[in-house]
This record gives sequence, structure tokens and C-alpha cells, in this order.
Amino acid sequence: MLTIIHYIGIVLTVGLLLTVSVISGRKVKDARSFTSGGQSGSWMVCGAILGTLVGGQSTIGTAQLAFSYGLSAWWFTIGAALGALVLGLVYAGPLRSSGCTTLMEVVRQQFGRKAETVGSILFLIGIFISITSQLLSSSALIVSMFNTGNVMSLIVSAVLIAMLVLFGGIRSAGAGGIVKLVLLYVSSLVAGIAVWRIGGGLVGIHHSIGQVYEGPLLASLNGIEGAEEVHMRYGSLLARGPLKDLGGCLSLTLGVVCTQTYAQAIWSAASTPKARRGALYCAALIPFIGAACTLVGMYMRGHYITADEYAALQSAGAAVPEGVGVIGNSLQAFPTFIISHLPAWLGGIALGTLLVNILGCGSGLVLGAATILCRDVYGNIAMLAKRTLRMDMLLQTRLSIVALLIVGIIASHFMQGTFINDLGFLSLGLRAAALLLPLSIALWLPGRFKAEAITASMVTGTVMMLAAGIMHLPADPMYYGLAASVLTVMFGMRR
Repeated sequence: MLTIIHYIGIVLTVGLLLTVSVISGRKVKDARSFTSGGQSGSWMVCGAILGTLVGGQSTIGTAQLAFSYGLSAWWFTIGAALGALVLGLVYAGPLRSSGCTTLMEVVRQQFGRKAETVGSILFLIGIFISITSQLLSSSALIVSMFNTGNVMSLIVSAVLIAMLVLFGGIRSAGAGGIVKLVLLYVSSLVAGIAVWRIGGGLVGIHHSIGQVYEGPLLASLNGIEGAEEVHMRYGSLLARGPLKDLGGCLSLTLGVVCTQTYAQAIWSAASTPKARRGALYCAALIPFIGAACTLVGMYMRGHYITADEYAALQSAGAAVPEGVGVIGNSLQAFPTFIISHLPAWLGGIALGTLLVNILGCGSGLVLGAATILCRDVYGNIAMLAKRTLRMDMLLQTRLSIVALLIVGIIASHFMQGTFINDLGFLSLGLRAAALLLPLSIALWLPGRFKAEAITASMVTGTVMMLAAGIMHLPADPMYYGLAASVLTVMFGMRR
């Protein structure tokens, strides 16, 4: 139950970031400064990447997955950190040397406008899935704090994201990201320390999880048979299978490289060394946040059951384990821990930080998607139709942001109950399946492959990955998407 102290902490924290966003947004004079930033230092680059990469999926989503699968939930932030590492060490220099402002523009320079348009449309599918997951995360947090309905919480989330990005662009995301960098680390470390102290370390947490699953009905509801399987699920980094967990990590690593939002942060740097250092700072910082959120999710599994589990126990006439509470669903694990197990003043700051973190991530993703729509889709369609768009680019970007959020609300409403991290794996994997090979070939192997094969590889990689996910083929869909993309590209190699 939130107290007045909680509310004060939430309002002060959210107000701090919005103030930073408005102040930095005053520097936006044209469309280029709105989307590229200008002369950012290393920590500003780190803030822009961290502010969008470590969002609801890395915090609430990681705790949700840890609630069901334990330590294997850590792979999301491990993959994100590896992606930032590869972006900084391998791609930062070539991207800045390309002279482009979007990833699809890099592809267009080498393979033509058709490849750019097809890639942009496919790429937007992946980004939109991430936008939806951020709306779901924010909605779960707002429901936990204010006990609102799902639809209302989604609308409030979209409005807050729009406020954060519409008048600040990448400057807003970067400056706000630095503030979040401090607040998020304090909140995550405090939560991790609190879990370790009250949970008795990993041994104590595993013991409490085992006690919750002592009843056969609750264990069977979660597909668990026996105490040994409980330990294997919650104590292993590969609880969902090596190919599944490592495939998810691969999706994150390659997807970060192929995401417009993170590339914009690289382009916004004052120099290539500063861009590289900013990405490397992110790579060093992200895993610790994931570790803390994983611990929180595991602790909550040992002390709470979901409303559906409670209803099943009641229907079967079984007793609820002693000392165990009830939460609405696994998405509420992290916010419930903050509300119930941290001091009110600290919990208020943590809730505000978490809300700001999710909104900042959503704003960065929406900004990246809107940039692609305006520069790579609208522009190409107008050129093919031999027409000139009369609308100012800045106005186009802002209207695109509003449209993306409206569609996101509708999609999120029908995705309630989905694992947020699985949406994240799918989202980043789709971006990599569509863009990794065309982008890499354009940067390092120009003139070696036919444009038609590159365009076809985008389609085959995306379709194969989606088909593998729908048909529930063995291993992670990322493997199938990459394999199809590679095979298609090889048919277009020039002699």
C-alpha cells in the first residue's frame, strides 16, 4: 500500500527527469538536432544508450522471468552488455565514417532505395515489439502503484512517453539518461542488497523457493516435478535449455548493433573515441542491474504466488503455503518488492526511478522508429511517387511518434500475460535477422554482393525467424533467421 511518502518520492523523481528533458529540449532547433544530438560527450552517449537499452525489459521483465526461471533471466542484460561492447569496439568507427544518420541510409548507399525501404519496414516490426513491451512494463508498474485498470494504465504510459520525447529528442534521452544512470544504480544496488540481507543470500533464496513448491499442485501448475527439478530450474543459467538461453543472448547482442536508437547515440558523440567509450561504459554497467533484478525476482518467487495460482489452490481445496503473499501476476514482482520491502522514502524514489527508466527506454525506441518512418519510409515512398512532402521533417517525426504510441496501446492490450523478456528477445532478434548482414556487408564488403540478394535476405531472415517462433521449432528462432539470411546472401556473391 502506497503512503504519502511514496507519492512524494515518485513525484520528485519523475519531476526531476521531466525538468531535465524540457531544459535540454530547448536546444532543439531543427530535425537534425532533434534526432542526432550534436556534440555529446562519453557519458551523454552512455546515458542515451543506457536510457533506452535498460528499460522495462531489463528490470521488470528480468524480475518477471526470474520469478519463473531463476538465474537464467540474467541472460537478457548479459546479452545487452555484449551488444554495447560490440557496438563500441567494432561498429562505432565505421558507422561514424559512413556519413549517414540512419542505419538504413548505410544500406541504401550500397544496395539502393528498394533495399532500404524493404529493410525499414521489416526493421520497424522489431522496434514496435519493443515499444509494446515498454508499454506493458510501464502499465504493470502503474497498476501496482495506483491500482488502475489495464487500459487506463496503458494510456497514461503512452502520454508520459510522448511528454518525455516530443520536446527533447535524443538530447532529452541522453541528458535524462545520465540522471537515470545515477538513480537506477542506487535503486538497483539497494534492492539487491536488501534481497541478499533479508533473503539470506542465494542459499536462503533457494531454500524459500523450495518451500513454496513443496505442495504438488503448485509445482505441477508450473511444470515442476520434485525438489531436484526446482533446484535445476532456479539455480541454472541454462534453465530453459542451452540453445534457448544462449540464443536469446545472441539475439540481444546482435540486435543492439542493428538498432537505430543506439546508432543515433553513437552518431551524436563529439568524436569516435567518445562514442566508443560511451558504449563501453554501458557494457560495464548493465550486467549489475540485471543481477539485482534477477535476485529480486527469485526472492519474490520464494515468498509470493500469483492470483491465478491462488485461485487454483482455492479451487482444489489446497492450503496456501504459510507466510506466502499473493500478487496479481509475475510482472508485478519487482514493483511489489519495492513497495513492500523497502522503507517508504526509499521505495518512493525507487518507484519513480523505475517509472522514469521505463518511460525513457520507450521514448528512445519511439524516437528511433519515428526517425526511420520519416527518413527511410515516407521519403522513399514520396520519391517513388515523384512527389515532394510539404510537411516539415520535425513535424513529421512528432506526428509519427503519436501514431506509434496509439497503435502500441492497442497491441499491448492484447498481449497481457506475455513474458516481457521473450518479447525483447524476439524484437532484437528480428532486427538482427533483417539488418545485420546488409549493414555489415555495406560497411566492410562493398561491391561484393548483388543488391537483389541483400534485399531478399532481409525478407527470408525475418520470415524464417517468425515461422520458427510460431511453429515452436527446437532452439531459439534467431538461429533459423540468421541461417536463412546467410544462405540467401551467398547466392548473390559476385565472382
